Amino acid sequence: MNNLWDQIRRSQDEDDEEMMATNAIVMAAVAQESGNQHRGRGSHPGRAPNEERFREERGKGMLADYFVDRPVFKDAEFRTRYRMSLNLFHRISTDLCQYDRYFVQRSDATGKVGLLPEQKMTAALRMLAYGAGADQCAEYCRMAKSTSVAALQHFTRGIVNLYSTQYLRAPTAADLRRLLTKAERRGFPGMIGSIDCMHWQWKNCPTGWAGEYSGRKQIPTIILEAVASYDTWIWHAFFGVPGACNDLNVLAKSPLFDDLTAGRAPLVQFQVNNRAHNLGYYLADGIYPRWATFLKTVRNPTRPKEIEFAKAQEGYRKDVERCFGILQSRFSIIRGAARGWHKEDLRYIMLTCIILHNMIVENQRPEDSDDELESDDEEDNNMRPRIAEVWEGPTGRDFDPVGRDAHNMNGFMDRYQQIRSEQCHSNLQEDLIQHFWEFQGNRRI
Repeated sequence: MNNLWDQIRRSQDEDDEEMMATNAIVMAAVAQESGNQHRGRGSHPGRAPNEERFREERGKGMLADYFVDRPVFKDAEFRTRYRMSLNLFHRISTDLCQYDRYFVQRSDATGKVGLLPEQKMTAALRMLAYGAGADQCAEYCRMAKSTSVAALQHFTRGIVNLYSTQYLRAPTAADLRRLLTKAERRGFPGMIGSIDCMHWQWKNCPTGWAGEYSGRKQIPTIILEAVASYDTWIWHAFFGVPGACNDLNVLAKSPLFDDLTAGRAPLVQFQVNNRAHNLGYYLADGIYPRWATFLKTVRNPTRPKEIEFAKAQEGYRKDVERCFGILQSRFSIIRGAARGWHKEDLRYIMLTCIILHNMIVENQRPEDSDDELESDDEEDNNMRPRIAEVWEGPTGRDFDPVGRDAHNMNGFMDRYQQIRSEQCHSNLQEDLIQHFWEFQGNRRI
């Protein structure tokens, strides 16, 4: 019996030793795996050092290239590569540094100097202007891919939050007077601008949304509705509608006429062909409805006056398409397919491009452009009588029959129906056909 118990004890001891050895092997494997994990992250021993990009030296080189008194590259090269003048760049840089501390150059805990504001802005502008990928900014701006993406996100949000109130606004009364003066010189009194839509292809559209965002070309796109004037300034931008919609669906969701129906917009009054009109209008193509606020061309014109009117309307309507072409040429990121994953990021990119476009248009506008439009030359006045007038507030029964109280439902519905009146559109088209024929005759004389 004793021998049996001795055998049982020996077998138990052998099992315990085998288990301990197995546990030791497992613990060693876990320790090795843990060491491998620690080697790639945090401040644990074995972590690979950061890649030396010489960002401080390259930052000084960038300043010497463009931002010193006697730079290597002159103003013409700066405008080509940054899409704006140096003065406008400095203005944006100053505003961004005051708005977002991300753009301020700082030192880390070890005393190493960070990136310059010019480096971060250059990376963002290169991605917007050239459509470059984030990793393509590493060679010149000396920034990692994640840093370039972060710079673009901070830049676009800063631009929209700082300048959208000024550069994405509807025309004020002063703006309307300038636009209407130019329109009268073209033979279209009461015209504010032209309206159209543009599609931006979304390459990385989520699969679950592809059907909603794919239109007749079977490619996911996002639609931009815009109103542009003769100088390619964009007065209205509505972005984010899925590409499966058309111009009519976008118009139904657009806030284009919200201020007008609420009675908050400046009112335009003009008289042509002995008939008074109380709404400004936009030139539009055939898909838009026959509203009083749109002026469409004549389909299959036969009379000479209709032919001349159709040529002029279709030509001036190209202002918005010309604006789209300039916008895509100036910022290649919206000419190619969007590579972003998040729709909100794409919205900020599009609005940033529009705001920068308007800022560039304003910066390049001659200082005496308004004086030229307000010329009192006798010969010019004979060719361009001032027909349209702008009213900033209520002016009486003879002008504003529906009232200006936004809380008055009757007034709201009257304005709503007046905007969508097909009869007013027909009257406007007939009157302008006759007016343009007489205007052309006066110009020939």
